[in-house]
Amino acid sequence: MTDMGLFNFLRRTPTVSVLRLYGVIGGGGRFSRGLDDAGLAGLIDRAFKPKRLSAVALAINSPGGSPAQSALITQRIRDHAAERGVPVFAFCEDVAASGGYMLACAADEIYAEENSILGSIGVISASFGFTEAMAKLGVERRLQTAGASKSRLDPFSPRKPEDEAWLEQLQSSIHANFIALVRKARGERLGEEPPEKLFTGEVFLGRDAVELGLADGLGRLRPTMRERFGDETRFNVVTPKRGFLSRLGVGAAAPMDHGWWDTAAPEGVAERLIDGLEARALWSRYGL
Repeated sequence: MTDMGLFNFLRRTPTVSVLRLYGVIGGGGRFSRGLDDAGLAGLIDRAFKPKRLSAVALAINSPGGSPAQSALITQRIRDHAAERGVPVFAFCEDVAASGGYMLACAADEIYAEENSILGSIGVISASFGFTEAMAKLGVERRLQTAGASKSRLDPFSPRKPEDEAWLEQLQSSIHANFIALVRKARGERLGEEPPEKLFTGEVFLGRDAVELGLADGLGRLRPTMRERFGDETRFNVVTPKRGFLSRLGVGAAAPMDHGWWDTAAPEGVAERLIDGLEARALWSRYGL
C-alpha cells in the first residue's frame, strides 16, 4: 500500500476509543486510589482526543462507591461527548451497580451481558459500633468537640436518634439526585411510569435490565461496535501512561510483585488490608 493509500485508509477507518472503568469509585487509601474524577481526567481527555473519532466505548465493571465521584466522572464524560459531538456507549461486564450504573448513564446507549448485574439505584451507609465492647474492656471514651454536630455517628459513642434522622435525610437527598440522573439519562426508555422496584436498590440481570429500560440491549463491546461502525473499526484503548522509572521497573511495586509484602512497613500492610476489605465488601453485595 502506498503512503497515500495508507493515509486514505486511516482517514476512512472508524475509530472507537475504549475507556475501562474498573473498580470501586473513590474511597481509596494510600495504596488503592480507586476510580475518581481527578485520576480519570487525563484518560477521559485522551479518549476523546482522536480527530476522526466515531464513538467512545466505556467498559464498566464497578460495584459503585462515592456518589459524588460517580456524578463528577459521569458529567465529565458527558461534557466531552457534547463538545466533540460523538456518541458514547457503555458495556457492562460483571457489575454496573450503584455508582457503577451511574457511570453507565454517561452513555447514550447501555449494553450488558445476560449475566451482568445492573441497577442498585439506592444509597447505603455502613459502620460499626464499639460501645459495648469498650465497656467490657473498661475503656473510657473521651471526646471533646467545638460544635454540637461535630461528633455525629461516632462509632465509639452510643447511637443518637437525631444523628440517625440526619443520616436518613442525607441519604434521601442523595437518592433523589441519583434517581433524577437516571431518569434524565434514560428518558422515555424507562416508560411513562417506571416500576417502583427500579429505584429501591434492587439489582437486575442483563436481560431483565433491558426489559425495564435500564439497558438498551445485550451485547459485547467489540462485536457491537463493529456491527455499528463496520468491520474495519479501529479500537483506541486508552490506558494510564507509565513514567520513565516505571517502564524500567523501578519505583513502587504492585501489591503482590517484587516482594512488596516482604518490604512494606507494617502500617502500610494494615492500610492495604483495610482498603481491600472495604472494596471486598462492595463487591460481595453482588455475590462476587
